[in-house]
Amino acid sequence: MNETVSLPAILGRSRPALARAVTMFENDRPGAGELHASLGSHLGRAHVVGITGAPGAGKSTLIDALLGALVAAGRTVAVVAVDPSSPVSGGAILGDRVRMGDAASHDDVFVRSLSSRGHLGGLSRAAGRIIDLFDAAGFDVVLVETVGTGQSEVEIREFADTKVVVCPPGLGDEVQSIKAGILEIADILVVNKADSPIAKRTYDDMRALSRLRRRPEWAVPVLRTVATNGEGIDELVSAIGEHAKAMGKGTRLARRGGSAGAAASGLASPSAASAGDSSSGPKRAPAAHASDDELFEAMRAWRAAGKGVALATVVRTWGSSPRAEGSLLAVEQGGGFLGSVSGGCVEGAVISEALEVIVDGRPRMLEFGVSDEQAWEVGLACGGKVQVYVERVG
Repeated sequence: MNETVSLPAILGRSRPALARAVTMFENDRPGAGELHASLGSHLGRAHVVGITGAPGAGKSTLIDALLGALVAAGRTVAVVAVDPSSPVSGGAILGDRVRMGDAASHDDVFVRSLSSRGHLGGLSRAAGRIIDLFDAAGFDVVLVETVGTGQSEVEIREFADTKVVVCPPGLGDEVQSIKAGILEIADILVVNKADSPIAKRTYDDMRALSRLRRRPEWAVPVLRTVATNGEGIDELVSAIGEHAKAMGKGTRLARRGGSAGAAASGLASPSAASAGDSSSGPKRAPAAHASDDELFEAMRAWRAAGKGVALATVVRTWGSSPRAEGSLLAVEQGGGFLGSVSGGCVEGAVISEALEVIVDGRPRMLEFGVSDEQAWEVGLACGGKVQVYVERVG
């Protein structure tokens, strides 16, 4: 292994070593798997904060303001900024750092932009390994900025201890806000550009959403920020710290060990065994579109770990539907999932309902389709209709 990518260099937070290690992980170069495995005993110290939201919400500018506040408080910070890749060329502009000012050049800050390379979910395939790298290097906080997301790009929940969802003014009417899957993963809701004349309506809608989606362990705050002048940033930093105290750090690590989260983290090499294999060494959980055998094996592993599990089944389709009748989606209480019943906003809505089924035990028959009268209704872009039955397992 190249000396500049050695474990001691990483633990010493050598900037050249970190840069080379990120490149190794991003391109899956020889030695990447061994290097990642060597990080294992050094993980769990960093507070991973996911910053996600719709395009144009001001995520990069907000991160720049957060960097300034965190550095002023004596914290060391790494930033993983994911940009979308072109469906034509496969390239990406990687322009997030352009919106990050002087704080990004501070000695206690390390910023790396990544291309999503066509990976769905709002992140890149290598994001999990790179988060581990910065955790092992001893950064106090790892900020992860997703690509501009819609309703179903919720992969960030597999990695972040604290999920900050940034909403631009004029997000949509109240019902649309309640149904938007990405809003349901939020630990903190932020209405950025709060100096806009239409921001108050969005703020009121988000507060209504937070009241409807109460959690027993954490009350989701709704904050207003103006990232360009720093308004509300101190309150956001305080809320992030309070969430860390309440919910802890290193939660992504608890999701590994046979869960779907291990696959998204890039934990193993392509030849690694599927979830549920009890042999030693790193494992890769089955891909999202897993076989039924892989899916049920993952469910057994989740239940053996003491997690609540729900199973969603496509029972009927009309017209054009992305998944056939009998397609399955398994969901565990921490939000990990495997399989597919549709995709897009339907998948996000089914996962949300499955989490509620795990809690209350009541099965649900869900139906999604096109509605001319209610254009905000979750539906299928292809114009079909699908019926999904969701039940708790065990």
